[in-house]
Amino acid sequence: MDTVALAAGLRLAMGRIVRRLRQAHAVGDVSLSEVSVLARLARGGPDSPGSLAELERVRPQAMASTLAGLEQRGLVSRAPDAADGRRAIVSLTDEGRTMLEQRRSESVSRLAHALDDFTPRERQALQDVLPLLDRLAERL
Repeated sequence: MDTVALAAGLRLAMGRIVRRLRQAHAVGDVSLSEVSVLARLARGGPDSPGSLAELERVRPQAMASTLAGLEQRGLVSRAPDAADGRRAIVSLTDEGRTMLEQRRSESVSRLAHALDDFTPRERQALQDVLPLLDRLAERL
């Protein structure tokens, strides 16, 4: 099997899916990187900007900009770290959680509608590949 051709095909297909889902959201909506940070905070709980930058694999300056935008819209809040007052801890606000759930719901609905056109066998094939895609994402 040609792994380079497989990698190119995966990149193209996943890129098209992400672009189509992104296009479905309103202009001025949160960016993909902002959604990623919100989702990480929803899953893992409050965290420091430095740790978030490391986990998201971006520079601390880029994370600072992302967090500033989220904080300005009331989607995250900052507080001093109780253990180290020099450090800030970022938390997801109720507004951030609500926005994230609405956005996920829209994307899931859009995907589910598209999957209605697939046969049961095709849907099962997609279900079967999900663990592999998760593993692939973790290795990138």
